[in-house]
Amino acid sequence: MRPLDEKETTAVFEKLFKFTGNNLKNIVENPSHEGPDPNPGRYCFRLQKNKVYYVSESLVKRATNISREKLVSLGTCIGKFTHGGSFHLTIQCLSLLAGNAKHKVWLKPTSEMSFLYGNHVLKGGLGRITESIAPGDGVVVFSMSDVPLGFGIAAKSTQDCRKLDPNGIVVLHQADIGEYLRMEDEL
Repeated sequence: MRPLDEKETTAVFEKLFKFTGNNLKNIVENPSHEGPDPNPGRYCFRLQKNKVYYVSESLVKRATNISREKLVSLGTCIGKFTHGGSFHLTIQCLSLLAGNAKHKVWLKPTSEMSFLYGNHVLKGGLGRITESIAPGDGVVVFSMSDVPLGFGIAAKSTQDCRKLDPNGIVVLHQADIGEYLRMEDEL
């Protein structure tokens, strides 16, 4: 497990910024109250194989006793680097994104299951949407009872959604909590 280099850090922060905007500093400067130290430490990003973890510094210090080959996971896996070098967020970072999301979409109860099966969000299933969303922005998807369901990329702006027909795609699916069941061997 090693710290991210400059190129990797840029890729991770650009992807997180797409979903959190200026709230990214809340993720980076979040104090950690884990471990025996009386004063809080910080969270940091670490790379193990091709996966990026969000972990407290005190836990990283204690994990140095474990060899790299034997270390399976540490902290919260927020994403992974592909063989081509691009960074993809995984569903495990949903709690991190949901608390700091810049753009949000709420689904009607009738369309929640469709999203959880891996389908895109349609205009007909949209309950509410935050203002000033532009196409290509990162969006966190919630149920009407404010339970985070997943995240995706906005296909239309907030203004375009108002004029869209009910079968038009509003949010392109990227990840949802149904992946814990569909892909449990890979997570």
